[in-house]
Amino acid sequence: MSDDNKSLSDDLNDMLGDAKEGAKKAADKVSEKASEFAEEAKEKASEFAEEAKASAKEFASDAKEVLSDGKNVAIIAHITIIGFIIAIVMNGSNRTEYGSFYIRQMLGICILSLVIWVLSFVMPLLGFLSLITIILWVMSIIGALSGEKKPVFLLGEQFQDWFKTL
Repeated sequence: MSDDNKSLSDDLNDMLGDAKEGAKKAADKVSEKASEFAEEAKEKASEFAEEAKASAKEFASDAKEVLSDGKNVAIIAHITIIGFIIAIVMNGSNRTEYGSFYIRQMLGICILSLVIWVLSFVMPLLGFLSLITIILWVMSIIGALSGEKKPVFLLGEQFQDWFKTL
């Protein structure tokens, strides 16, 4: 029996050695594959970074083009008093005739609205004239959105003359 035990022990040792050798080969293959994947990941990351840089440059140039467009200034000028101030600042840094035209229109409409508002306290029957300023504002913003320089009726040409320094 001791020969059988010794033979069995030798067989087990051989099997254990084979298992260790197989595990070592598997570990080497896994290490090799991990290195390959790491190399591929570096290449993909580099490609992605280059694509991201190109996209960022394209976005920046598109943003500059959009911000320099007078139509945006014209539309922003119609949106509250804050929008009007922003439009003046935007137009100051990159002056366009289209943006200046609608800034002058909106300044005239705002002043007319203020005058009508003050007069409505003196003569309440004049309060209905505030509808005229709303109509002028709607006509002006439609003109700005259409891309054409359309002065508002009655006072549009005068607004351009009076505020030509803007």
